[in-house]
Amino acid sequence: MQEIRIAAVTCACPAGQVDRNLETTARWVGKAAARGAGIVCFPELNVSGYCLDAALYREAAGRYNDVVGALSRMATAFDIVILAGTVAEAAGGRVTACHLVISPNGSAGGYTKLHIAPPEKQLFVPGRKVPLFEAKGAVFGVQLCYDAHFPELSTAMALKGADILFVPHASPRNTPEEKLASWMRHLPARAYDNGVFVAACNQAGENGAGQGFPGVAVALDPSGKVMAQTTSPDSMIVADCSPSTLNTVRNHPMRYFLPGRRPELYGSGDGS
Repeated sequence: MQEIRIAAVTCACPAGQVDRNLETTARWVGKAAARGAGIVCFPELNVSGYCLDAALYREAAGRYNDVVGALSRMATAFDIVILAGTVAEAAGGRVTACHLVISPNGSAGGYTKLHIAPPEKQLFVPGRKVPLFEAKGAVFGVQLCYDAHFPELSTAMALKGADILFVPHASPRNTPEEKLASWMRHLPARAYDNGVFVAACNQAGENGAGQGFPGVAVALDPSGKVMAQTTSPDSMIVADCSPSTLNTVRNHPMRYFLPGRRPELYGSGDGS
């Protein structure tokens, strides 16, 4: 891993307002680049907006190629990797919740949400792969909101070689302080247990579809310690992810746990 500055944005993402949300994205991409960030992460479904309206999602999915093109132009113009969320068409009139990974060289990939929260099950088709991405000298994984509650996913990404886990959220309810407290019950464990940096961010404000989101963002080092955080809407955190910080943990026999795993004992996880 090379030294890299990352940014995570908390912003309003009105449901179905793709063009407006792309304008917001472009504004924050410029700010992240001005702060020297090599990667900027936006909340889950920040371009399409988050809601529980199937028709709205199908309309937004029809703009998928437009979204990829717009984000690619931003990434090239500002020489920055953009992690941004939208929906893509899937079988049966449903969609996938995906987080695009757009590099300045024009390459575009993405992560599809694997664990679908109960209110979303009639809307989203779950993904079937655990991809990693490499850009700006860093190897990283992406998880979307509900995904982060399943420890095996973070471990799988760490075992594949991830140095950073980005966790974009579209998590409604609660005050920003309550949401941050909720995250701090499990996100530090994902960092600490796996020896990785973790950066998470949430949507903020009203979405125009009956939901409100507390703007929160946090970055954690591989010991689970907070590097940066905010509970303010329409804001951004930046954090420097250093290979020396990573190696301090991974070279310490009592602070890096993955090499001590005994998967032959764990079986299928159902007690067998």
